[in-house]
Amino acid sequence: MHRLGLAARSTVPTGLGSGTEDILVHGVAAVCDPLGGLYLPDTGMLIVSDLHLEKGAAFARRGMMLPPYDTIATLNILAAVIARYDPKIVVSLGDNFHDRRGSEYLPENLRALIADMARGRDWIWINGNHDPDGTTDLPGTSTDELFYGGLIFRHEPSLISGHGKTRGEIAGHLHPSATVRRREKSVRRACFACDGDRLVMPAFGVLSGGLDLRHRAMQGLFNHDALVAHLLGRDRIYSVRYGSLLG
Repeated sequence: MHRLGLAARSTVPTGLGSGTEDILVHGVAAVCDPLGGLYLPDTGMLIVSDLHLEKGAAFARRGMMLPPYDTIATLNILAAVIARYDPKIVVSLGDNFHDRRGSEYLPENLRALIADMARGRDWIWINGNHDPDGTTDLPGTSTDELFYGGLIFRHEPSLISGHGKTRGEIAGHLHPSATVRRREKSVRRACFACDGDRLVMPAFGVLSGGLDLRHRAMQGLFNHDALVAHLLGRDRIYSVRYGSLLG
C-alpha cells in the first residue's frame, strides 16, 4: 500500500465547476464533476478511474479494428478536468491502459500530453486488472493501493469487511451506471455510486461501457437505503436515490 507523504492544502470552495455535485465520502468533502472526475478540495486531489487508454490499439493487436482515436479523446477530457480544478495530486484508479502493453507502445505525442498534464503535480497510477504491472516511461508512481487523507483508493472494491462496512473506500473497476425515467423515456447514464461510506467511480474512458447498479456484481457493496447514483449528464450531475432508479 502506498502512503502519500504530503501535507494537505487548505480547504477551497466546492462547486468549482458548473453542474457539479458536492457530496461526502466518509466525512470527506468531494465534488462530482459531469466529465467523470472526482475532486477532493481539502487535499487538492483529482480522481479518475478506468481510463482504458489505447483500447483501440489493444483490439487492433488482436485483429479487431476500432477507430484509433479513443486515447486522444479521453486525454482531452482529462485535460479539461485538470484545467478546471488545477489539482495538486492526480490519482487514476486502475485499468489506466486496456492491456499490459498499452503504456509501452503509447505514441510519443500522447506520452508528451500526459507528461504535460502531470508537470508540477503528484501523479499516482493505481494498478488494475487490465494493467497489473504498472506503467512504462510515464510520470508518477504505480501502486496497488493508496491510503491518504482518511480514504483508501484501490481499483476493485473490497468485500473483506462485509456489507456496508468498508468505510472510506473509493474504487473503480465496475463502471457503474443507472437508469432513470425522464420525459417519458428511459435514460441510462454512467454514475458515481456512493452510500456515504464507499464510492465507486464511473469509467472515464470514452470506449468504456457501464454496469447497472442493480447487477449482481454490485451486491453487497452498498447500503441501499443511503445509496445515491450521481449520474453524468451532458453539463451537470443528476443525483437520484437508489430506490427511485429503474430496475
